Amino acid sequence: MIDPTPPGDLAELLREAGRVHHQAFADVDGADPDWPLWYASYLLERLRLRFGLGLTRSDLVTTLVLAAEDHARQAPNIEWAVHYARFLTERHGR
Repeated sequence: MIDPTPPGDLAELLREAGRVHHQAFADVDGADPDWPLWYASYLLERLRLRFGLGLTRSDLVTTLVLAAEDHARQAPNIEWAVHYARFLTERHGR
């Protein structure tokens, strides 16, 4: 579960992951069809240490995919990192 931490802190971690992912895939302008796997690997330990999130890698991959789908469908005008942070908090928060 995520401790009650301001969603902005979680959103900033997601933005960091986005920047690092884009750098890792700079040759293809950030394109990566397996992005949820990469993000889960990057985020998992950071989420555990900073937010007390006890998900497995596969749970996190699923949550990221669902967050992306929800963002596209429900809130395309909200910054992705903010939406994902809210989604993660609502889905796995206390």
